[in-house]
Amino acid sequence: MTDNTKINMKLETEVTSKQRFVIKQELIVALAAVGLFAVFSFTLNNFFSAGNLVTLVRNVSVLGMLSLGMAVVVIGRGVDLSLVAMMAVSLTVSIVLANKGYSFPVALLIGLIFVVLVATIMGFLIAYIEIPAIFATLAVSAIIYGLGRGVIADLDVNNIPNDLDWFVFLGRGSILSIPVSIWIFGFTALFVYLFLQKTGLGRFIYALGDNPETARITGIPVRPMIIIQYILSGLMAFLAGMVTAASVASMNMRIINSTVIYDVLLVVILGGIGLSGGRGGVRNVLVGTALIGLLLNAMTIMDISYTTQNLIKSAVLLLALIIDALLNPRDEQTAQQGDI
Repeated sequence: MTDNTKINMKLETEVTSKQRFVIKQELIVALAAVGLFAVFSFTLNNFFSAGNLVTLVRNVSVLGMLSLGMAVVVIGRGVDLSLVAMMAVSLTVSIVLANKGYSFPVALLIGLIFVVLVATIMGFLIAYIEIPAIFATLAVSAIIYGLGRGVIADLDVNNIPNDLDWFVFLGRGSILSIPVSIWIFGFTALFVYLFLQKTGLGRFIYALGDNPETARITGIPVRPMIIIQYILSGLMAFLAGMVTAASVASMNMRIINSTVIYDVLLVVILGGIGLSGGRGGVRNVLVGTALIGLLLNAMTIMDISYTTQNLIKSAVLLLALIIDALLNPRDEQTAQQGDI
C-alpha cells in the first residue's frame, strides 16, 4: 500500500468521523428541543397558547434567516458580526425613502442595493486587504449604524407608510394556517441547502473553509468566494429585516445594540457548525434555531430580567465555544492564519 493511499484513507476516516459527530450533535440538539417544548408546554402558563406559538414561530423565522447567513460565512471559515446592523439599517433606508415619496418596491430595491454594496466592500476588506473577519465586520457594523442613525434617519424607530397591506402580510399573514414568515424561512432554507449542496459555488465554500491554501492551489477563486459569502449573508439579513419590519410595521435600529447577534452565534455553534470551517449545513441551523428559539421564548414568559437573560445566554455561548474548541481543534494551517 503506497503512502498516498494511506493518507487518503486517513483523510476519509477523519471526514467520516466528523460527519458522524455532526449527525450525533444534530440528533442531541433536536431531541433537546423536543423535550424542552414538551416541558414548557406543561409547566409554563400560556406557552402553548395560540398567540404565544405564533409569536414564537415568527421570532424563530427571523432568527433562522439570520443564522442561515451566518452559517454560510462560518462554513467558509469566517464570521459576520454585521448581520443585525445590515438588517436594521437596510430596511430603515427603504422605509425612510418610502416616507419621502418613493414607491415602496423601489425603496426596497435601493435597500437591497445598499446591502449588496456594503457586503461587497466588507468582503473586499477581508479577502484582499486581509483584515480579520471579526474586526472587519465589527467595524462595518458600527459604521453603518452610525450612518443609519446619524445620516439616514432622524429617529431610532421608523414606521412604514400606510396602505402597505401586501407588505404587512409578509410578517402577519398566514397561508394554509401557517405564518407567511415561516414559509419565507422554509424557502430560504431550501435555497441555501440547494446552493451549498448542489452547486459548484457551494462546494467551493466548503473547500475554502476546510483548507484555504489547498482550495487556492486547486484553482478555486478564494478571494471572490469570500466576497460572495458576505453578499449571501447580507441577503439573508435583508430578508430577515423585511419580515421583522412587516411584523411590527416599523424598524427599530436599537436592535443593533441588542444581543441578537449572540443568539445567532448560539444557533450556529450549538447546531453543530464548527468555527474551524468546512462542515455543517442547513440541518444544523434548523435544529439550533428550534432550541434557542424555545429557550428565548421560555425566558420571556418566565419574566426573567433582560440582564439575567444576557448572563444565561453568555454562559451558554461560552460553553458552546469551549465544546467547539475541544471537538473541532485548530489545525496547523488554521493556527497560522489566526482563525477568524
